[in-house]
Parts: sequence; C-alpha cells; structure tokens
Amino acid sequence: MRSSLTLVGTFWAFLSLVTAVASSTSYFLPYWLFGSQLGKPVSFSTFRRCNYPVRGDGHNLIMVEECGRYASFAAIPSLAWQMCTVVTGAGCALLLLVALAAVLGCCMEELISRMMGRCMGAAQFVGGTCRLGWAYYCAGGGAAAAMLICTWLSCFAGRNPKPVMLVENIMRNTNSYAMELDHCLKP
Repeated sequence: MRSSLTLVGTFWAFLSLVTAVASSTSYFLPYWLFGSQLGKPVSFSTFRRCNYPVRGDGHNLIMVEECGRYASFAAIPSLAWQMCTVVTGAGCALLLLVALAAVLGCCMEELISRMMGRCMGAAQFVGGTCRLGWAYYCAGGGAAAAMLICTWLSCFAGRNPKPVMLVENIMRNTNSYAMELDHCLKP
C-alpha cells in the first residue's frame, strides 16, 4: 500500500500524534499548578482539582482529599479559567483531528497533498495554544512542538501529485461516463 506522505511526512504524522496525545492528556489532568492549603498539598488545572476546601458544618473549611472536576462549567472560579478551558479543549481537539488525518495519510494514497499538509500545519499552529506542574510543562512542550516543529514538517509531508496520474484519473472517469451514456442511449 502506497502512502501519500514522504519520509518527512511520516515523521510529521508520528510527531503530530505524540504532541496531540501529550497536550490532550495534560488537559484532563489536574497537575498544572501545585501549592498547599490548610496544611494539605493541592493541585489543579482549568477544570479539575485535587485536595480542595469546602464549607463544612458551622461554616468551617474542611479539605476534601480527592481529585475531581468542578460541579458545572459555571463553578470554574473565574472567567479567565473558563475561557482557558474552552480554548485549550478546542486546541486539543484540533491537534487530535490533524494527527488522525496525518496518520491516515500514512496508509492511504493521495490523501494528503503538499497543499493539504501546509493547511494542516497551519491548523496545528492554531491548535497549539499554550497552557507549573508536570502536566503544565507537558502541555507547553506539546503545544510548542505542534506549533514549531510539526508546522514546519507539514510543509514537506505530502507528495506532489503526478500530472500524468491526474490526467489518467480524469480520462478514466470521463470514459466511464461516456460508456454509461452510450449504454443508456442504445435501444
């Protein structure tokens, strides 16, 4: 089976998949920022948190020692964190979509042309929106690799279609339509 990608394109597809998985994994993990509250270690990301305070009986603060997400989107503490959640999630979705198409390009002929590769690289640049724990660095590293390395590699990913193949495909399709027309017109 012939690929629609060059050797550089195959490397781009692999790196695209790695950066998309790294960014998406870090998006779902609550280990972006670390600190302590009420003597307990805490960590959080845009929509998940570990070891967080809640009001108990008598309005005392008690620490819930588990990881979880906010009860609703409106419960995320600030508009900036809400916007970060949406933008980061959309960026991860875009990176995953491009990575899927790039990996499919390894298996399917004529799926990714040079122009399509460049457009997908532009999408990776947009999707690599950046996000101080290990998950934060994972997100930042994945975003930087997607924005810089994958965008550059995508320019060399697709094969140029051979003009002869394009003409042959057009002629083949034209001839089949002409044959069908002749068949329909014969009594």
